[in-house]
Amino acid sequence: MLQWLNLNGRNKFLPFMGMIIAVLAQSGSFVVIKLATKDGINKYVMVVYSMALSTILLLPIAFFNNRSQCPPLSFSLLGSFFFLALLGTSGQIMTYGGIELSSPTLASAMLNLIPAFTFVLALIFRIEKINWRHYSSQAKVIGTIASMGGAFVVILYKGPPLFNIHSSSSYNSLQFSPNFNWILGGLLNAGDSLVSSMWYIYQVSLTKKYPAVIVIVFFQVLFTTIQSGVYALIVVRDPSAWELKLDMGLVVIFYQAIGAIGVRYCLQTWCVQRAGPLFCAMFKPIGIIFTVFLGFIFLGDDFYLGSLIGAIIIVVGFYAVQWGKASEEKVERGIENLEMPCNDVPLLQNKT
Repeated sequence: MLQWLNLNGRNKFLPFMGMIIAVLAQSGSFVVIKLATKDGINKYVMVVYSMALSTILLLPIAFFNNRSQCPPLSFSLLGSFFFLALLGTSGQIMTYGGIELSSPTLASAMLNLIPAFTFVLALIFRIEKINWRHYSSQAKVIGTIASMGGAFVVILYKGPPLFNIHSSSSYNSLQFSPNFNWILGGLLNAGDSLVSSMWYIYQVSLTKKYPAVIVIVFFQVLFTTIQSGVYALIVVRDPSAWELKLDMGLVVIFYQAIGAIGVRYCLQTWCVQRAGPLFCAMFKPIGIIFTVFLGFIFLGDDFYLGSLIGAIIIVVGFYAVQWGKASEEKVERGIENLEMPCNDVPLLQNKT
């Protein structure tokens, strides 16, 4: 990972630290979501309130942002912001449902599918190419298949708990096909990874058209508030679920609005703009470590053998994809360096 800190001669220390903070904020988000749902707080209402509060906090920052260097807002740009928010809203709904049905650790493990899904989508949209004779392309394909296989291991094989603080819990060391909620939660979290991959790819093109990170994040959060609010009004029929109380739910809303949404969205968007989606995706495996420790400390969650095996397979597959991608970029840079002297000759001739 250290080789990315000095990519193309530019210091990547700030994006590196930014992604560490963003991943830590997301891992903390998984834990507080589980705490809130355990206390009976409606997850969809929590999304609406968190997004609404984050929108209010981001409004003055976006308003006083230096817009002179950015193109004027247009209907097309607003439509792009709305679609970006729609991807985020879909991911939020699936994340909250998946964590409630399974665990934060499973949700964090599924995030490592994002690079694999991104690679598949890049092939579909012809952003990536495959040359079966090159080891780099073979590594990317094998790594993608391994990552997806590891995800199925996490979902379908639970196994014995490695860190078990519930002494009375019984388990079967060959526990395949865990309960339906665990499987459904894993599928929802995998769906969130797919949507997140689409979000990363679309965000790259959007930041090129409109480089103001704060403005992009503000409109994304604003539209997400509207979209999630409409969804929550349809799904949540109990009016009492919308009542705010001085309990854990209020703490979770504030954390989500400030840390998990405001800070994380801004850092991720800025890091994608500065270092690219591939650099940002490299930090997803770190989320497993953060989430396991936070879940063990604050939730008393057991960490199962199946989650460890699946996470290792996912991470190995993930870094195989990264190795293949890095090898291709090294070859491309070598070709560019060989061609550079030829391009300089006409300029020298014109000078003389």
